[in-house]
Amino acid sequence: MRNYSVKESIIFRKTTEPFGGLSNMASGFSLYVNEIIIPSSEHFYQAMRYPTHPEIQFEIISQDNAMKAKMVSNKYKSTLTRPDWDKIQIKIMRWALEIKLAQNWDKFSSILEETGNKPIVEYATDDKIWGAKPINKEMLLGVNALGRLLMELREKYVQNTNRLYCVNPPEISALLLYNQPIEIICDDSIIDFDSENSKEFHFV
Repeated sequence: MRNYSVKESIIFRKTTEPFGGLSNMASGFSLYVNEIIIPSSEHFYQAMRYPTHPEIQFEIISQDNAMKAKMVSNKYKSTLTRPDWDKIQIKIMRWALEIKLAQNWDKFSSILEETGNKPIVEYATDDKIWGAKPINKEMLLGVNALGRLLMELREKYVQNTNRLYCVNPPEISALLLYNQPIEIICDDSIIDFDSENSKEFHFV
């Protein structure tokens, strides 16, 4: 648990706010995984709860916004979530954010850059892991795992001008999408494997 000053932090809550693009719920940051277009990092994160249930993954990914995707996931999470989820969920979220950054570099890196060196905090009222909740008008308290992962991305890639092109999956078993294993994920829009002038890609 950590304390965050409201005045000294970048706080995001709604996707319509200036830093709303930091949210996993934000639209306009689709992912492309195993030739499947996934509307948001939230869709992807929730789908990874159910690697052996492709029908649930499809139901989640087919939702037209992230909140609906989360609501679908909530229907099944008490009984069908993969048993090691509590141990791996941070790694899955980091993976989802890295894919979001690699495949939406210009837009997402610009938002991260605009946060400067300030703490990034997801405002939450009841979340015990991902955000921080107000304890008074001036301070927030929480684990703020999402904000800390975003700060990690900012420092590792954006502030160091270390363009992220491709992302390897974490070392976790059964990373499946529609029964197919997920391997390396790249920004296909800028990669030309046949080009003599191909870039030197950064992998994580």
